[in-house]
Amino acid sequence: MADASEPVAPYGASPIFDEISLPDKLRNEHSTKDGTWGLLRVLEGEVELVFIDPPSQRLVTVDDPAPIPPQSPHFVKLNGPVKMQVEFYRENPLPEQNSTD
Repeated sequence: MADASEPVAPYGASPIFDEISLPDKLRNEHSTKDGTWGLLRVLEGEVELVFIDPPSQRLVTVDDPAPIPPQSPHFVKLNGPVKMQVEFYRENPLPEQNSTD
């Protein structure tokens, strides 16, 4: 586990997608593998991150990236022009934002 003061480093990342190049796979229901966290980063514009179970939605902006827990079915809904990327982690990349205690 990383120290709370140390940022967790990604082990990989998707290409940077825009509203034209965003694959259908990301626009439709999908999930990360067991043990893989995603971090949706918006570089320009904004997107809606929609989780299927439990149902929830989150607006993701340049200043507010969104973590995606392992095996959580979700999809991305575009709100207009965008540039976005998904980083991949072996643990929660933003634990301080997602504490449920």
